[in-house]
Amino acid sequence: MSENFYILQMQQMVQHMRDELTSVGFKELRTPEEVDEALQGEGAKGTTLVAVNSVCGCAAGLARPAVALSLKHDKVPDHLYTVFAGQDREATERARSYFEGMPPSSPSFALLKDGKLVHMVHRHDIENVPLEEIAKNLTDAYDRFVD
Repeated sequence: MSENFYILQMQQMVQHMRDELTSVGFKELRTPEEVDEALQGEGAKGTTLVAVNSVCGCAAGLARPAVALSLKHDKVPDHLYTVFAGQDREATERARSYFEGMPPSSPSFALLKDGKLVHMVHRHDIENVPLEEIAKNLTDAYDRFVD
């Protein structure tokens, strides 16, 4: 089979993973410029949740379902954005530059308030953790930081 066939197959698989987040309200940021536009200035007002998506099993079985569950909470962030680690590398790197002092982690979630990082959920907070606990980690942060 040709290399193009495998590339197309991977793009189709990844598109499903992207759709899992966009279908619950996340906007994809695929370039560094889109990240800057979303996370600076007026776009950064209020609370912003950035989901760092991934192809790994813990993203599929835990992270994406948990964040979707968290968005059924009474309080939710004003803005929902996602970058895709390993797929949109430059956008992911730029997004991570806004998570000051935090090591790269995927999947992960970063909650920002008025452009400042206030809560981070790393891969080690996701991997082998029941999705309800991950969702509670997020909703507890929403209760604390979302007005």
